[in-house]
Amino acid sequence: MEIPDTWAPLLLSAVRDSILYTEGLRQSETIRDKSDYKEHHLQLTQLIEYLKVEYKKIEDEVGLPLDQIL
Repeated sequence: MEIPDTWAPLLLSAVRDSILYTEGLRQSETIRDKSDYKEHHLQLTQLIEYLKVEYKKIEDEVGLPLDQIL
């Protein structure tokens, strides 16, 4: 799969937002079975770490530093 460089910041911020949302669900008192969210959260955090490494390779081309996205 190839992601256009211009979409890379959007992808990173979307995954970050998903992580934050999932963390909120895991804290929620209305969710009974939190195990599914735990696994999903783990996979999202692994994905964002991978994306960070890949983004660093194209950061200069994109022109937007990683720390400004996250």
